[in-house]
Amino acid sequence: MAKIINAKKKFFGTDGIRGPISSKTSPDFILKLGWAAGEVFKKQGITSFIIGKDTRISGYMLEAALQAGIISSGLNVSLVGPMPTPAISYLVSTFKSQAGIVISASHNSYEDNGIKFFDDRGQKISDELELLIEQKISEPIIVVEPQNLGKAARLSDASGRYIEYCKNTFSKDLSLKNIKIVIDTANGAAYDVAPKVFKELGAEVVAISDDPNGLNINENCGSTDLNVLKKAVLDNEADFGVALDGDGDRLILVDSEAKALDGDDILFLLAKFKFENQIVLGSKGVVGTEMTNKGLENALSEIGIELVRSKVGDKYVLEKLLELGWQLGGEQSGHIICLDKIASGDAIIASIKFFEAFLTFGKPLNEILSPFKKYPQRLTNIEVSNAEKIILNKKFKNSCEKAQKELSDFDGKVLVRKSGTESLLRILVESNDSKVTEIYSKQLTELAKGLS
Repeated sequence: MAKIINAKKKFFGTDGIRGPISSKTSPDFILKLGWAAGEVFKKQGITSFIIGKDTRISGYMLEAALQAGIISSGLNVSLVGPMPTPAISYLVSTFKSQAGIVISASHNSYEDNGIKFFDDRGQKISDELELLIEQKISEPIIVVEPQNLGKAARLSDASGRYIEYCKNTFSKDLSLKNIKIVIDTANGAAYDVAPKVFKELGAEVVAISDDPNGLNINENCGSTDLNVLKKAVLDNEADFGVALDGDGDRLILVDSEAKALDGDDILFLLAKFKFENQIVLGSKGVVGTEMTNKGLENALSEIGIELVRSKVGDKYVLEKLLELGWQLGGEQSGHIICLDKIASGDAIIASIKFFEAFLTFGKPLNEILSPFKKYPQRLTNIEVSNAEKIILNKKFKNSCEKAQKELSDFDGKVLVRKSGTESLLRILVESNDSKVTEIYSKQLTELAKGLS
């Protein structure tokens, strides 16, 4: 059966709230959101929020609106400025009765912005809590009595705390002193901390896209556009390239020959390392998503590791890890969760664990990854104003079901969903035959475009 996914929440997507600052994340809405979140979180025993942001110019405006809303609910605010999303996850886990908020639209362009919430354990909040916030948004703002208003302050040592934590996840028996790395920080939240971490671990670091101006975040750089990084790796004769996204929670790697390694590749290497070195994986299990390549499932199975799939979105990967008691999971897009180290996707820590595994294996990368044979997969993103209209269209649904039935002869699948972060309809087609994959991808894509 073809997998067709339709979201029910009004404001929250797969990774918080995200959209154009002219509409979906306007200052008046963010003010209301801050108040609503404050009202909901204080019933959870929370007394303060740590707020971080990425480098887009609208962050200043939304930060002010957000803290005003939170303070009006009676909760306090600690501001840390531009910091990677996982840094906020780490910081809130070290304080009592504090939750976290990140102002970021991740890999989107500067015209968008967004809000992500973390609970006091450093985990992205549940769908249930998101729905409670959405319900509260519909109510009028009631400001607490003046003596009960919250306060705002700067948390000055946030960056140093996070850098030290990242460094301490690397094995004390290893060093990066013989590794040359090009780091593309996407002109985003990790522009300062990421190069420092790897330099202090001994690597020779070439930093690119590390000069944010508020408008150039993710612009022809980062994990969604590898061209500049690939060229820099070749020009600098580097061993690896590390591409981050705008908020620093996901990565794509590039090897010395400028070949890209996505989240599935990284997940396989880390799982293989844990298994072969008898590092506990729960019951030898890894969590992927519905988009995870079938080839990864097959390769892991051959070495005795089970793959369980969650819904798309790293928050759902985390939920499944917690449910199963496992430690490692991730998405093809580059969200990698090392739950024994941090409760969220973290591009820097995932990179560190990758290098740790690579150095320990002591083999060429292509040899380490050789058991992983990817299925031909085609993901098409279609710009649409109303993805639900297409998803619910009878002709489109029937075509997806027909395609899925025919693809079953090629161990294939169809996955259709509305993007949780952008105005896109995503169509994924996968099979063990590249020609078959292309044929069905083209058919469904043309049909969807005709209906948009």
